[in-house]
Amino acid sequence: MATTFEQSGNRVPVILDTDIGVDVDDFWALAFMLRCPEIDVRMIVSENGDTEHGAALIARLLDIAGRTDIPVGVGIPLGTTPRPHAEWLGDYRIEDYPGTVHRDGVGALIDVIDEADDRVDVIAIGPLVNLAATLARAPRITEASRFIGMHGSIYKGYLGADEPHAEYNVKCHPKAAQAVFGTDWSHTITPLDTCGLVALDGERFARVRACRDPLVEAVVTNHDLWCNNSELASHLKLDPATQSTTLYDTVAIYLAFSEQLVSMETLPIIVDDKGSTNIDSDGVEIRCATQWRDLDAFSDLLTERLCSAG
Repeated sequence: MATTFEQSGNRVPVILDTDIGVDVDDFWALAFMLRCPEIDVRMIVSENGDTEHGAALIARLLDIAGRTDIPVGVGIPLGTTPRPHAEWLGDYRIEDYPGTVHRDGVGALIDVIDEADDRVDVIAIGPLVNLAATLARAPRITEASRFIGMHGSIYKGYLGADEPHAEYNVKCHPKAAQAVFGTDWSHTITPLDTCGLVALDGERFARVRACRDPLVEAVVTNHDLWCNNSELASHLKLDPATQSTTLYDTVAIYLAFSEQLVSMETLPIIVDDKGSTNIDSDGVEIRCATQWRDLDAFSDLLTERLCSAG
């Protein structure tokens, strides 16, 4: 098992690659990451679609959190995406960010890894266009970093289905996923088997909604906006006043510092052209969080960390 924070006592250097703005769970994951003392955030890069807009969302959230020490990178743009959070962003632009902004997010990501004294964890919670480009430009980064991703579906699919599904972050750009998962990089993932089961409701969600910390209030505001404005949200059967959406991405953040609450399997995985993650003897060995040991404990941890400052 990988060394956990509790075992080592060291903060984990992390780069986050996020497609924030597509689904609201990225907001929850980013806030959770900022509240984890085990993690040393070195940079956050926007991924997929309108990466200028995504970078602005990241920047405003960091500004609200008082974490403008964290550089923001603009990822590779791939057209436009819906903007359910436009009302919250308002007139804020990436140029308004008081901290450092890297227009070449991929180049900056490489520099952070090259300049680090310790291994850097690259946490990916979106499609893998940036990281495929990173590997093409600097394949050496696999020697000094570890990949942690919210990707794939091994035994279970969406909403706990008994058959695996082609998961969005892989299916969206399967060639990029093939490039990332086909290398000898150290890979750890939370597939739908575990991340697809995480949501807050009842007393946990009520506590988050009642929290008066500005960062948490920003998350809740964007939760409401996404649920009201996203086409995808209209297909979900949930009451946004009493429960969260599925918080897939938060599990990838957790895996950067601990694996105590999940069961890990090392499996040979191949990504096919349709975006499925298949167990295949010819695949690259990937460490997969395939079951929860204690989902309630993780839900408690997530709630406690989010509300820790408010």
